[in-house]
Amino acid sequence: MDLTETPDLAYDVFSKACPSRGTLEHVTGRWGALTLGALAALPEAEGSLRFNELRRRVDGVSEKMLSQTLHALERDGLVHRDAQPTNPPRVDYELTPLGREVAGRLLALIHLVEGRMDEVLEARERYDTARGGR
Repeated sequence: MDLTETPDLAYDVFSKACPSRGTLEHVTGRWGALTLGALAALPEAEGSLRFNELRRRVDGVSEKMLSQTLHALERDGLVHRDAQPTNPPRVDYELTPLGREVAGRLLALIHLVEGRMDEVLEARERYDTARGGR
């Protein structure tokens, strides 16, 4: 089977109008992938993170981008937001069952890339050398 073919699915990410394309962008974009990965890497006992804890784990993300990312992932049903009516308000984020499944597959890709970075760096070096450096 051609890897670009989807086996009789109702949705086709390769179609411009398919709603799965937006979800794929949310999951595979830099901040979405790192946010899902950070939430998935939590020990089972912890389960959730507060906004600022999550922001510290996802090094480099701005408050605005993390907020937008969390809203998109929550809308897609991947992240659950639990706002507690305390003073000051407490908001925790955790993965939904769907979010755990997606994040598990994403973590496998992350670990693959991390494990093969020496090869990637060597390829970059060869490429840059062949094209006069960067």
